[in-house]
This record gives sequence, structure tokens and C-alpha cells, in this order.
Amino acid sequence: MTSLSATWRKVRAVLLRRGVPLQDVDDIVQEAFARLEAYTQKQELLSEEAFLVTTAMNVGRDQARHHMRMRDVSAEFDLTAIKDAAPEPEEKAAIQERLRRVNAGLARLEPVTRRCLLAHRLDDMSYPEIARREGLSVAAVEKRVARAVMFLAQWTERK
Repeated sequence: MTSLSATWRKVRAVLLRRGVPLQDVDDIVQEAFARLEAYTQKQELLSEEAFLVTTAMNVGRDQARHHMRMRDVSAEFDLTAIKDAAPEPEEKAAIQERLRRVNAGLARLEPVTRRCLLAHRLDDMSYPEIARREGLSVAAVEKRVARAVMFLAQWTERK
């Protein structure tokens, strides 16, 4: 068998020719030697040098795959690119003010018109269902809901 340092250099050279980054080469060679030691305690080898080169190539390939997966995962989960979905304080204040205005506008509607609008928009009732419940025609319910929507749109835009 050739000397340990000559074998080390040969395995390093093979890895470098295969494009393994210089900073990873010595770690890979060391891992290959550790695997050789573990393997030879249980099995007999014909060529330790061939085992080292093959093992080092496999370790290098495994590390490259691992680095690629980690790079893909880190690119996929770029936490700096995630925007908080919660509204900004100014937006939140504007939304609360708009809700306050809508509630005040609802209070100004006739009770029947308010019930028609809320039944249609919140309870998802159809116009015929609301008409039966309120004792009105379908056309009357449609007009009440349309007028209520127009009134609230104008009411909330006023300052």
C-alpha cells in the first residue's frame, strides 16, 4: 500500500478535479478515511485506495445534494419576503372609523329598511324570503336594499 499522505493527496486531487469546493475537500477525505476504518473492522478490502476514492466521491455528492436542498429550502422560506397580513396601525384606525360610520348610518335607516339590508347582506337571505318575512313585495325589498346601500356609501364617505 502507498503511504497515508500519498493516498490522502490522491483522494484530494480526485475530489478537486470533480469540482468539490476546496474548503470541503479535507473534511470529505477525513470522512472517507473514517468510513474505511469502520468498514475494514468488519470486512476485508482488495483496494483501500479504491474504497477511499469511491467513498470520498459519494460523500462529496451527498454533501452537494444536501447543500442544494438547504439552498432551495432557504430560498423557498425567505422570511424577509413575508409581509405581515395584519393592517398597519393607521389602516386599523381608518377601518375602525369606517365601521363606526357604518353603524351610525345603520342607526339612521328606517327599521324595516335596516332589517331588509342586514337580512340580505349578513344573513344571506334572498329577496323573496325577506319579502315574505316583512310582508312586502319583492320589488319593495329590492328598492329598500338598494337605497340603504346607496345611503350607507354616501354616509360613510362624509366627514
